[in-house]
Amino acid sequence: QVQLVESGGGLVEPGGSLRLSCVVSGINSGSIYRIDTMGWYRQAPGKEREMVARITSAGSKNYRDSVKGRFTISRDNAKNTIYLQMNSLKPEDTAAYYCNANSPWLRGNNWGQGTQVTVSS
Repeated sequence: QVQLVESGGGLVEPGGSLRLSCVVSGINSGSIYRIDTMGWYRQAPGKEREMVARITSAGSKNYRDSVKGRFTISRDNAKNTIYLQMNSLKPEDTAAYYCNANSPWLRGNNWGQGTQVTVSS
């Protein structure tokens, strides 16, 4: 059974940086490149979950407009891990961040437990 475990959240001042990690277990080592789409989503209190960044099996990336130029998604196939480098953080980036893996061979959508990011002075 596939499992996704996020880490790297925390409290940071506006303008600061954080790097989130998502380790995928329950699959063969070095095989996350086979996952159709992996991504980061976030959910703030009282709001719907929204896509932040995604990467496809081919390596194509897309971002929501509000994070373009500040956030970067990347993948380390050898470590079965994806990352979200977040720079120039703003208070409106405050949310619980969730890792997602979606592929037919994973039986659809899979989510991690989330990691909290709080941007505040």
